[in-house]
Amino acid sequence: MGFSQSLIKAHPACSDHKHSPMDFQPNSSPAPLKPLLMSLILLAVGVQRSSSYHMESLHRCSLRLLPISLAEKCFKPTALPPIFRFTRMLVPKPEFMNPNPHFTTRKSLSSSHTAKAGWLLGMGEKKKTNLPDIVKAGDPVLHEPAREVDPKEIGSERIQKIIDDMVKVMRMAPGVGLAAPQIGIPLRIIVLEDTAEYIGYAPKNETKAQDRRPFDLLVIVNPKLKKKSNRTAFFFEGCLSVDGFRAIVERHLDVEVEGLSRDGQPIKVDASGWQARILQHECDHLEGTLYVDKMVPRTFRTVENLDLPLAEGCPKPGSR
Repeated sequence: MGFSQSLIKAHPACSDHKHSPMDFQPNSSPAPLKPLLMSLILLAVGVQRSSSYHMESLHRCSLRLLPISLAEKCFKPTALPPIFRFTRMLVPKPEFMNPNPHFTTRKSLSSSHTAKAGWLLGMGEKKKTNLPDIVKAGDPVLHEPAREVDPKEIGSERIQKIIDDMVKVMRMAPGVGLAAPQIGIPLRIIVLEDTAEYIGYAPKNETKAQDRRPFDLLVIVNPKLKKKSNRTAFFFEGCLSVDGFRAIVERHLDVEVEGLSRDGQPIKVDASGWQARILQHECDHLEGTLYVDKMVPRTFRTVENLDLPLAEGCPKPGSR
């Protein structure tokens, strides 16, 4: 007989209980009480349910804690990818660097060749000097006609100082031409210069199409410009006073300019090609006219977009 049956028969409270045949087996000990057995069974079931409840509670708790543990894991220092990566930068050797630091534009050294060798560059880093700043578009001095210089005053210290400053500012910019209004002085004085070094930054096929040739420094006071032919050409121009932009402008290919030198002597310049374009550009400044007043509007663009194709219907660069 089993252990549970003995306990049930020994309990006095079960005297009226009707026993099943299994409760009275031969050679058995007094029958134990069923309530005690039931209590034990209920206790065992309760423990099992309690255990299941606790296991379920632990399972739910683990699910609640899972996001926290994952968050803690994610925010461990070793789990985060590095924000800053320190790598060695290769410094180009001197022989591969730009030979003229003034032509290091705001773009990289691999920027458009036209941006480096262009019309009026003006993209160099600004340096602190005692020279006057270049006046930008919007200043009234750029949009009003300039006054003629009295020939008797050309040799004065004041006028000579203005001319010297203009040459220095033009070269430091760097550019190929400058008018006195561009440094805030409303006088009819222009300076221009195009060197082989400047031209060397542009492709040969481009300079050939522009008929661009080097010429020495020219200083012209009270210039008067005349066109010599009706032939024109369309090319991109820029301006130190409209820094960072370009547009196509139609200009005459052959012009003649008369005026006075910085010594007060009469001077006459017959120009063609790119030099003629520079002279027309600078003489326009003396009339309060910027290239944007004469440009083909839909060709206006930033230097960074200079190599992008022209919109449909725009004139292509070249002579007509």
